[in-house]
Amino acid sequence: MHRYSDAEIDAALSRLPDWSRVGECIQRTFMFANFVQSMAFVNGIAEHAERVQHHPDILVRWSKVTLSLSTHDVGGISVKDADFAVHADAASALLKKA
Repeated sequence: MHRYSDAEIDAALSRLPDWSRVGECIQRTFMFANFVQSMAFVNGIAEHAERVQHHPDILVRWSKVTLSLSTHDVGGISVKDADFAVHADAASALLKKA
């Protein structure tokens, strides 16, 4: 695994339109109907993070959850972060349909 170049980060973000680069992380804020839905999302993210052994920084603000992803092993953004972002987007969409 390697640290993404600026071009690779731009390419990944072009496939993740709701995500943005913030320094050496990619970040997105998810909006939910209420705190309970936010926490259901966080719990699902925590379970996924343990399965893949890749843990985001998580900020919860009632109906908003912000995920920040960076791969500490490579000192920046990698494929692990892009893959996790895809999973988080899908998990959010499923939760909102329920």
